[in-house]
Amino acid sequence: MDAVKLVEPTGLLYGNEAVAAVKAGVALPFAGGPVAFALAFLWDGAQRTGPVPVERIPAGWREAMRMVTTAPPSCGLPVGATVMGILNVTPDSFSDGGDYESPEAATRQIGVLQNGGARIIDVGAESTRPGAAAVSLEDEWRRLKPAVERLRQAGAVISVDTRNARTMEAAVDAGAALVNDVSALRHDPDAAPMLATKECAVALMHMRGEPATMDMLTDYHDIGVEVVRELAAAVRDAENAGIDRSRILVDPGFGFAKTRAQNYELLRRLPILANLGCRVLVGLSRKRMIGDVTDVAEARLRDPGTVAANIPGLVFSDAILRVHDAQAMTQAVKVWEALCATA
Repeated sequence: MDAVKLVEPTGLLYGNEAVAAVKAGVALPFAGGPVAFALAFLWDGAQRTGPVPVERIPAGWREAMRMVTTAPPSCGLPVGATVMGILNVTPDSFSDGGDYESPEAATRQIGVLQNGGARIIDVGAESTRPGAAAVSLEDEWRRLKPAVERLRQAGAVISVDTRNARTMEAAVDAGAALVNDVSALRHDPDAAPMLATKECAVALMHMRGEPATMDMLTDYHDIGVEVVRELAAAVRDAENAGIDRSRILVDPGFGFAKTRAQNYELLRRLPILANLGCRVLVGLSRKRMIGDVTDVAEARLRDPGTVAANIPGLVFSDAILRVHDAQAMTQAVKVWEALCATA
């Protein structure tokens, strides 16, 4: 990706209208999928131009345009829009802490998630909510190991949610196909070199600071542009460590170092993430940004809002949607796909 130039697609079209507009030369396919865009804002440094009709975008933007029109690699994970079920084996997660700590409870929840349509299950043993207690590496793996074993027995595609290199390595060696790191491999200096020796996919999430400090680091000139550029730096660091870009996913990090208003602006502007050329993972499930606008204080009651919040992520035809309620999200994905279908 060009370090300065960014293309922000807008004027989105779906289904037969998208096909007709692309054929007429007045729209371009978005991220290789069934959605097309007819207009774009052009960012050159801090300078924004547009919206500009796609047929009038200057030739100097050809490489940036190629990034936003090309489908990213699958990263070896299930293809197409994919529901990722959440399995927390923590005592203190914000939504379901303590619910699935026992092996028996975790096994039941694995079945619920798989039957609900989850094609990846993301298991975590350390809460990253603000103020969460630190977890030792020994305790993290003690919690994770039986859950990973049960996921493997269930035939699940396993994702492990951790910031720690030793935990990553143990989980990958035990069968995890994806390492999901909220610190974008910056918490543990051993993480990137270790992952360079593996073949798993790696999800890099945008966050500033640490969970304990992130709420003080929300000063952005432009939330969409800065999240993309900061994620681009994380992707470059991972590549420089030896992790091929074809293995990398990006997560905009909703709720991490972002205010409520910034979360919603970023959600509206998700197409700008296509500049990274990486598959996109969206993590919005039951978050405070949903409770704030629905007046639902109890996190586990925010699943309807979660479904609605994830819909903008489906502009990426291969989005991975990380949710607690797999069944509801799977239904929404099928409705969206019907909306985008062509005759």
